[in-house]
Amino acid sequence: MQIIECPRDAMQGIREFIPTDKKIKYINFLLKVGFHTLDMGSFVSPKAVPQMADTAAVIQGIDDPGKNKLLVIIANRRGAEEAVKFERVNLLGYPLSVSETFQQRNTNRSIANAIEDLLYIRDQCKDKGKELVVYLSMGFGNPYNDPYSPELLADFSNRLFEQGISIISLSDTVGVASPEAVEGAFSKLIKDLPGVTFGAHLHANPAEALKKLKAAWKGGCRRFDGAILGFGGCPMADDHLTGNMPTEKIIEMAEAMNQNHGLEKEAFGVAMAIAGEVFP
Repeated sequence: MQIIECPRDAMQGIREFIPTDKKIKYINFLLKVGFHTLDMGSFVSPKAVPQMADTAAVIQGIDDPGKNKLLVIIANRRGAEEAVKFERVNLLGYPLSVSETFQQRNTNRSIANAIEDLLYIRDQCKDKGKELVVYLSMGFGNPYNDPYSPELLADFSNRLFEQGISIISLSDTVGVASPEAVEGAFSKLIKDLPGVTFGAHLHANPAEALKKLKAAWKGGCRRFDGAILGFGGCPMADDHLTGNMPTEKIIEMAEAMNQNHGLEKEAFGVAMAIAGEVFP
């Protein structure tokens, strides 16, 4: 079971700038918890996401990650070229939307152009020894009346696999997925594409969180993104009702199913307390 903690996703939509030293302190403590991966920053336009303008400084300030992998989000070629320069960065995350409207809103690119960028970024990762994670945004529907179906999601996933992408995270960007849709998507895709590691990046309100997690698990997913206390969400989605999947809910599910999540519980408790100081 892989648990990915996402302080970047928790912080990025906050208008009040969180001081760099406070980010570094928080991330350094998260390293002690033992997450599989920390999604800890992004190389995107500081005009679009000013909270992440100090990602380079944060990377330089954190301790030795140890067994933790570090992931940063990039939205274009320039961001990828900057991200791959950092030896400590292990993974680059690229958002590709199955909704044309959201792709334009999120990265100011068409889906066709975004796929061209993705192939360039894939090659950059190969050259620099990084892994590429593709997030299929609006992976369970969208509020824009753009075409969507499970078949469309499968088509995107198949095209990515054919281009050598081996980690795909299905993203419920605005929290519209039902547990049945989540289970169905993972069941089909994991069966059809055994060479791909599928992750769940689910947004949900607190009442639905555990149901969606259990549905993803039942569908075969073993890679879960979360953010402590459910902070954050996508600032480009105009949805303030759904936050990130609370990491404590992922832990609750794992323990209820007698699964080893591999986290240091005492350190996690302290991290939750620190999160209360970091986030407004």
